[in-house]
Amino acid sequence: MQQASITERIDNITEIREEYLSETPPCPKSVKIELTALCNFSCQFCARSKHLREVGQIDRGFFEELLVDLLRAGVDELGLFYLGESFLVPWLPDAIRYAKDLGFPYVFLTTNGSLSTPDKVEACMEAGLDSLKFSLNYSDPEHFAEITKKPEAKYSEIVSNLKDAWRVRGEGNYSCGLYASYIMFEGERQRQKMKRIVEEIEPYTDEVYALPLYSQAAHIKSGNGTRWVFTGGNPGRYDRMRAPIPCWALFTEGHVTWDGRLSACCFDHDGRFDMGDLKKKAFMDAWHSPRFRELRAAHLRREVGRTVCGQCVSYEVEGGASKIHEEG
Repeated sequence: MQQASITERIDNITEIREEYLSETPPCPKSVKIELTALCNFSCQFCARSKHLREVGQIDRGFFEELLVDLLRAGVDELGLFYLGESFLVPWLPDAIRYAKDLGFPYVFLTTNGSLSTPDKVEACMEAGLDSLKFSLNYSDPEHFAEITKKPEAKYSEIVSNLKDAWRVRGEGNYSCGLYASYIMFEGERQRQKMKRIVEEIEPYTDEVYALPLYSQAAHIKSGNGTRWVFTGGNPGRYDRMRAPIPCWALFTEGHVTWDGRLSACCFDHDGRFDMGDLKKKAFMDAWHSPRFRELRAAHLRREVGRTVCGQCVSYEVEGGASKIHEEG
């Protein structure tokens, strides 16, 4: 089954085209919505485990109203996840079906894989899901247990769920793309560590790609001794990293939290990137809000040191040699 390249889609979003280099860019092609801020993992590399904000599940009525607004504004690609694990939401298949019935061309989802059992995956595919990506960020069961503090046996369950998703897709003749990504905790050295598991899952995916280790808005600056290699900002995927400034997340993709806030950041774990309450204003009004325009203007000038983005793109890793400066 021929599938569209997920890396092409990612690169199209992380590249800020000329028409988007503005304080008031056009409606983003892609928006991610946090159906839930809850997660059954507490990974060391994820600031969600720091419990920096109140967490909960999105109001279903608000979600449905928001989708109508987004479609009217011109959004094409809808991610039904943000910082939580969406398979915790019982009505996830209904959310996918609602989005597809409204007319969204592309609905995508990322999961940690622990809850994406064959029955749940099939329900999502049957509802019209276009893309499912497994975040398989661990080289082996021991690494998994070290990062997640979960039993090593859970690792094989995740791999099994991924393989079962491939089987479910084939048996049901669904058109959903199946992908996997992994984090380059130790830079290029991580490729060799991941080689065995990548070779194992490649026959069950349409594409496997690598991501750099983000500082998550500077919330995560050290981990696992000094071996971890961080990158500043959010430069996209590892093999096609973008400059940290201006950050594409402010210009080409929207991010909506479970409580209805439009965020300017991919990693808004504490609410400081709040650009507007979508329960009180339309998406495009928040997208072009004064606060958002001011932050974008700083990025366009490449002067973000005094903004909420300053620490994210300019920091020094504790105990390590990795430095990222906003000028670079």
